[in-house]
Amino acid sequence: MLKNNSVPLSVAPMMDWTDRHCRTFHRLLSRNTLLYTEMVTTGAVLHGDRERLLGFDAVEHPVALQLGGSDPADLAACARIAEDWGYDEVNLNVGCPSDRVQSGRFGACLMAEPDLVARLIGAMRDAVSIPVTVKSRIAIDEMEEWPTLDRFVRTVSATGCTHFIVHARKAWLKGLSPKENRDVPPLRYDLVHRLKQENPHLTIAINGGIRSLDEAEQHLTTFDSVMIGRAAYETPYLLADADRRLFGGAPGPDRHAVVDAMIPYVEDRLSRGTPLSAITRHMLGLFQGLVGARAWRRHISENAHRPGAGPEVLQNAAALVPRRTAQAA
Repeated sequence: MLKNNSVPLSVAPMMDWTDRHCRTFHRLLSRNTLLYTEMVTTGAVLHGDRERLLGFDAVEHPVALQLGGSDPADLAACARIAEDWGYDEVNLNVGCPSDRVQSGRFGACLMAEPDLVARLIGAMRDAVSIPVTVKSRIAIDEMEEWPTLDRFVRTVSATGCTHFIVHARKAWLKGLSPKENRDVPPLRYDLVHRLKQENPHLTIAINGGIRSLDEAEQHLTTFDSVMIGRAAYETPYLLADADRRLFGGAPGPDRHAVVDAMIPYVEDRLSRGTPLSAITRHMLGLFQGLVGARAWRRHISENAHRPGAGPEVLQNAAALVPRRTAQAA
């Protein structure tokens, strides 16, 4: 299944979602799926609390840091920091359409400046030995989709960058909210397919609208890698069969075993002052679709925020889901 030395499956960087607690939870489901941080701006990395922004547990490997920025020197410095912190990859965000990102001249608006992105990627590649990758859209606003995508990838790949993750939708920076930009613009897998056909030497990962491992397997007949986003967060147990189906490994643990395996991590983070709800919010979809799933979610939602709440909240919530049902699903 591996093509161009790529990892066949990754979980997309998602703001307010893929923090270290989410990634630890996902890693218990799949040993091999590549995990990404939330996007972190260069200013935050250079001047903020790095332990809070960049800290991760060794169990999270393989894990990539996604950066947002538009200054070559700053991005090079942040790439070096990422490598020093032990990240396996550093990724440049050229896809986020939010107003805040645009005002900082990074994210999807950089699709209109491929020469600048080439300089950014060149500076990052010169600074580190770990892989430097790009996550982009196919185009923005009124720009024609294929000419924009083609020129962007050709310009940036001239720096030696060989790995592109393409969200197969145009981003409308004017008129659509970030949420609408995830759903309203039509998916154009065909354009990303054409990109791969015309650039077989590049590693092309497809992103956007992929909801299941069945869909991922279908895309892997065309692309080198698949990145899933909201499906991995809303129905996270789909990751439990990724190792068997996509990596040639063993299936992941059953859902109750995942809860049990999270307990030591929960205890450790609670001892460091992390609120229980900051961890459990990522786990609400674990039993999605099973008898007892609603009771699981309700118990966590009603109790995880309470003062002194501990791992017993997870254990008591899991007890509301019949084990036989969960193991058979």
